Amino acid sequence: MSDMQKFNDGLLSFLDQSPTPFHAVDTMLKRLRAAGFEVLDEREEWKLKPGGRYFVVRNGSSVVAFCCGQSNLQQRGWRMVGAHTDSPNLKVKPNPELHRHGYFQVGVEVYGGALLNPWFDRDLGLAGRVNYENAKGELCSCLLNITRPVGLIPSLAIHLDREANNSHAVNPQKDLPVVLLQSADKEDFRALIATELATQGFADVAKVLDYELSFYDCQQAALVGWNGDFIASARLDNLLSCFVGLQALLNSDANSHTVLVCNDHEEVGSQSAVGAQGPMLESVLRRIAGDEVSWQRTMANSMMISADNAHGIHPNFSDRHDANHGPLLNAGPVIKNNVNQRYATNSGTSSLFRRLCGDAAVPVQSFVVRSDMACGSTVGPLTAAAIGVKTLDVGVPTFAMHSIRELAGSQDAYNLAKVLTAYYGLESADTGD
Repeated sequence: MSDMQKFNDGLLSFLDQSPTPFHAVDTMLKRLRAAGFEVLDEREEWKLKPGGRYFVVRNGSSVVAFCCGQSNLQQRGWRMVGAHTDSPNLKVKPNPELHRHGYFQVGVEVYGGALLNPWFDRDLGLAGRVNYENAKGELCSCLLNITRPVGLIPSLAIHLDREANNSHAVNPQKDLPVVLLQSADKEDFRALIATELATQGFADVAKVLDYELSFYDCQQAALVGWNGDFIASARLDNLLSCFVGLQALLNSDANSHTVLVCNDHEEVGSQSAVGAQGPMLESVLRRIAGDEVSWQRTMANSMMISADNAHGIHPNFSDRHDANHGPLLNAGPVIKNNVNQRYATNSGTSSLFRRLCGDAAVPVQSFVVRSDMACGSTVGPLTAAAIGVKTLDVGVPTFAMHSIRELAGSQDAYNLAKVLTAYYGLESADTGD
């Protein structure tokens, strides 16, 4: 088996194990611990050692992992990679019960900018965090993942909506309640969750108090295409980048000061205690750097690469791209540019990345949104503005971003990991500016 095949097998497994940000971080922590990383408690004093490897978690959905290199931190600075753990999905409401015509449904909220039509007629599992009271009256929490298909959102038959193929606007309140079961009884959703937890080994659940649960597509991640050219999966945006960043961090040079930050809530603006527009990354880095002068010297020698998926040029909709900036799948990572600072790339950071790609024999592409279309954004500009670090926005080209199932090239994630591993080992982040 080639190195790329092993890498993709690991990526597919990670995607399947991570139906929510809570599960993604939990899966990452297991791999970090196995590699010798130690957990740090923000409530305690830290005693960091040269060569030490550590991680900090908030809310169970965001993580900062870092390596303390052997070199002088102020002179060398950090090599940072940023990604996000969340993806658009359907979240269960606090009081979700709907009993209609003998069917038990649950109401959902749309999280982020989801492409809604692909959610119909899918086998849906349910996963997330559950908070409960145990038999001793203690507050507890656990992760729940119901991998079997427990829900679905049936389409309306074409016979009852003759215009469905011409126009089909989705009303999230009316059209998206999920069918769970057929029953004449008044089912209680929290009671169903308590019963499910008992079957999964949580015997001490006395009462489910609250939850953060999301539906997800039960179909597993897979290599697809006649020659296996593509990876199809839910949550490629942006768990693919989380996995790439993690692999690069685990393979990084012990002499380097390296950081991987994977934040929650990017899809809803990042303004939260654990989002990229919140204080988490800065507070962790300031504790490592020490006094204010050390912090400023370190940041002046540091660099951040924000890794988030890019829009590949769709063969059926090529007119949606600028003619000179249509990234192809399996043609290398994409440097993302925007003059209005929706991406934080500048010519210095992009030049450094191009050189790294050349040294690794990895092709590189550029993306600029059409001048008559709005541009999305990433954690890159938010991090750059918050801590004043030079930043680059890159990503793997994908199709169907924000759909329930997205598509990427089977070579691109592996190639991006090669470049990020080399980036982590850079002695200097000097971009010549």
